[in-house]
Order: sequence, then C-alpha cells, then structure tokens
Amino acid sequence: MLSLYRRHRPRTFQQVVGQEHIVRTLRNAIELDKVHHAYLFVGSRGTGKTSMAKLLACALNADGGSTADFDPDSPEARAIVAGTSLDVVEMDAASNNSVDDIRELRENVALAPMQGHKRVYILDEAHMLSAAAWNAFLKTLEEPPSHVVFVLATTEAHKVPATIVDRCHRFDFRRPSLEQIAGVLDRVATEEDIKLPDAAVGMLARAATGSFRDALGTLEQLVTYGGTEVKLDDVLDILGVADAELVLDAAEALADHDPKTALLTVKRLSDSGRDITQFMRDLSAHLRHLFVVQTLGEVPDSFSVTAESTERLSAQAGRITQGELLRAIDFLAAGLAATKDGSEPRIQLEMALLKATQPQADLSIQALMHRIEQLETQLASGRPAPEQQAPPEPEPEPAPEPEQPSGGGGAAVPRAAAVSRGPSGQAATAVAVKEAEPAAVLELDRVLALWPAVAETVTEENGMLGAAIGAARPVDVVGDRMTVAFPPDAAFVKKKAEANRELVQDAIRGLTGVSLSVAYELRDGGPESEPVTLGEAELIERLRAEFAAEEVFEDEE
Repeated sequence: MLSLYRRHRPRTFQQVVGQEHIVRTLRNAIELDKVHHAYLFVGSRGTGKTSMAKLLACALNADGGSTADFDPDSPEARAIVAGTSLDVVEMDAASNNSVDDIRELRENVALAPMQGHKRVYILDEAHMLSAAAWNAFLKTLEEPPSHVVFVLATTEAHKVPATIVDRCHRFDFRRPSLEQIAGVLDRVATEEDIKLPDAAVGMLARAATGSFRDALGTLEQLVTYGGTEVKLDDVLDILGVADAELVLDAAEALADHDPKTALLTVKRLSDSGRDITQFMRDLSAHLRHLFVVQTLGEVPDSFSVTAESTERLSAQAGRITQGELLRAIDFLAAGLAATKDGSEPRIQLEMALLKATQPQADLSIQALMHRIEQLETQLASGRPAPEQQAPPEPEPEPAPEPEQPSGGGGAAVPRAAAVSRGPSGQAATAVAVKEAEPAAVLELDRVLALWPAVAETVTEENGMLGAAIGAARPVDVVGDRMTVAFPPDAAFVKKKAEANRELVQDAIRGLTGVSLSVAYELRDGGPESEPVTLGEAELIERLRAEFAAEEVFEDEE
C-alpha cells in the first residue's frame, strides 16, 4: 500500500499548494509551446519538487497533445504518477552518480518516446553527481534531442556547476507556511477519515519544519500508533515535544521574574518524560513569536497553529521587554550548544531560566547593563523601581554625597541606577548616577580596569579580535590617543586589530562615553597588573567614585 504522502501527491496543477509562482510559469510555457529543454528545481526536502516534475511530464504527454489542463485519470497520467511510464525516467543521482551512469543516460536519450510526445528525465538529488559525471552530461544537456526534457531536482543548488545552471531554467521552491501545511493535514485527515484535533494539527505543522512529506509521514505514524482517532498525548509521545501549556508556563515565569515557577516547570517537564532539548527549541520559538508580536503590534494569523490561546500569547508579549526576550533566547541557544557538546540538558535549561528570571544573579556586563536599562526606564517614567516601592516609615536619611574625584577620569553618562542586594535578598543600596561633567581624557589606570569589558564587548562582534584584544594591554593614554601593546610575536594579530580599529574604539566609547583613537604597537612587557573583574560592591563603589553617584538606603516591606 502506498504511503500517505504518495497517495496524496497533487494530481493536477490546481492542487499544488504554496508554489503558485512556479505553476503559473509552467502553465504559460505549456500553453504557449515555450517549454525549455532543461529545468532546475531547487528547494528544501518535501516541498514538492518531484511532484511538480511529474505534473510537467503529465502535461507534456497528455492524450491529444500538450496541455496544462490534462486529465489526471487518463492512462498516461496514471502511469506517470505510478512510475510505470516508459517515457518518464526517474534517476536518483545519489546512487547513480558515476560517469558510466551518465553514459548510459546519453545512449537512451536518442530513443524516441514510446507512448507520449516527450521523454522526460527526472534527476533527483542532482548535486550528488561527480565532477566527471557532470562533464560527461554537459554536452547532452546543452543540445538534447527535441523530444527530451530534463528536470534536475536538488536541495543544494550551490553544488551544481555553474555551467549546468546556465543551461537550465531555475525555479526556487518556497518552504510552505504553517497554515499551508495545516491545510494539507486537515484535507488528508478528512479524506482518510482520521480524527485529528486542531492542537495536534498545529504541533504536526510546526514539527514538519516546512516539509509536506514530513508532516504526512508523521500523521501516518500516528495512525499506525493509535488508530484513526489521534489523541494529543500520542502526538506528544511520537514527536517528543513539550506540551504547549509547559511552554506558556515557562514564558509566564520569565514575565513574572519568578525563578521558583521556572524550576517547577522544568520539574513537570522532566516528570512527563518529554525531551528537554526539544523543549528548549520550542521555548526559543515561542519567545521569538513574542518578539514578532511586539514588533508588529498584533498576533499574526500564522501563529494560530502554534499557540492554543492567542489572547495569552498577546498578553505575554505585553509583559516581557524585548531585551528580556533576546537575553532569554541567547541563554537557551547557549544551553542547546552546551547540550550538543555533552552537557546535561536539564541543568542547562535550569541555568538558562534562572539567569533569565534573575538578572541580579548574572554578573556579566550584559546583565548589568540590562538591569541599569530597566531602572533608567522606571526613573524616566516616574515610577519607583520594584525594589524601592512602598518603603516603610520613617525613611532613612540619604548618605552624604561623595566629593567629585579630582583625577578627571569620569565621562559624561546618562542618569542610571544600580541595585545591590544584601544576604537576605532585600534591596540594601541604590546608587543613582548623576549627570557628570565631561572629562577631557581618560587615565590609564581606568582604561586598564575596563579593558576586560572592552574585550568582552568586542568579542560579541568578532570573537577572534576579542580574544586578541584580551591578550593585549593599554600602555599609554595621551589626550585622546591611546596606545595598545601586543607581544613582539603577535604581528599578525596586530594587523588584524588595525583592520578593525573601529570596533575597539566603539567599545571604549560605549563603556566610558569618551572617544579615543587607538594605536597599536609591538612591545615587550607592558603593565604589570592583570585585568580585574569587578564584583557588584566594587562596581557600585566605582560608580560612586567616578560618576559622583549618590547612595540612597531603603528597605522593602
């Protein structure tokens, strides 16, 4: 018995889903008798390349002459779809990729059609042909007999030689949308008397990743597993994906900054036996959907097959900032990478969610900047920070303002705030950074202290350059010019740094507010001190000293 995918191949051009631009071009070529002798069909697996090639063969060999509106029930069309037609030759280039295979094809090309009007050669996975095979095929492809049409199908067009591509009309097959895959699933389920819940349709469409064949293959597996009445739990078992409720609950924990709920969600996930790695992918996709909703201002129709509750999706998008979404997606991506390298998936998921729900637990520069941005937003809107709401009476008197340092090392910065927590978890100190007068220059000791942060910022844009900058050392600051020394044997690295000078200068300006021109040299030795990573208390003290900060002591209820 034929598989679902083969039984439900499109039998006419009208039944093709998602490739309307190709259908229109081919129909016009057939009706105007402008069919080319060679076509290149490019697209990811399961998008309908072979099906389209067979439809083209049916149209060219229709009874009574070529026509785009052929009868799909005619003997010729049935034979072509079933693969028994003598005039349509299908070759798998993955297993027939030698020069001898192509020579045999060249010999057969001269044969006239047996029943129809054209001989159509469908070469699947064409990129698998060897270089010698392509050379043997080139002349035949360039000047084939008038009764021959070649259709080359491939998923990797960049591996097809340019000399071959130039002799073909190329069509790029689009990946179908979620709605299109869901529509095909609904139609097939109806025709096969399969009871398929809407939630299951959405999960199958998303798991198919743009492949009609994968979607119908999984549906057939479900029918074999549990019968014609498909249950949602069966879909979860077969796909190994997380329940949509678990994904939504994890996103709620991010919105509420609730690490406890996040860990409990991971426990529920683990107890259910679902694939934790797949859950990280599903959660990343959901967070990406929230980002899109925030950008568009509405929930796209295509998301209806990936979220059971459009209202809940919209509500979550309104409660999580874009910065928080991007940080959470980055944490999940890092967790997936670590899992691929052999790390325990549950630990990676828990760490990603804890970092995302507790920015104060993450001591990286990015996390600190995120916390400062949050407080800046709250100060700009006139709302107190969450740690500062409803302070008990009486209010403690603010600490005296420290004196402005005389070194002139501080740069002008916008109003910002940073919050530290005591051992009990309550807000202990809030440091509000005041407007500071711009400084003419930076001092060398301050640049040295910030150099690890400069290297980390550069690494985000260029990993190799960031590592090189981390190994170099600032040795002199005169006016607005800074000299950075590399070891004497690092001439190549120095050249790369000079070619990307702007990245370093932008990183320094972003961290200090001061523009410096950077010069590089090769030098023995350098500063004796190693780069220092500041703790939270040290960072707050530096903010006070360098930016004329003011301490405000407050307690939470």
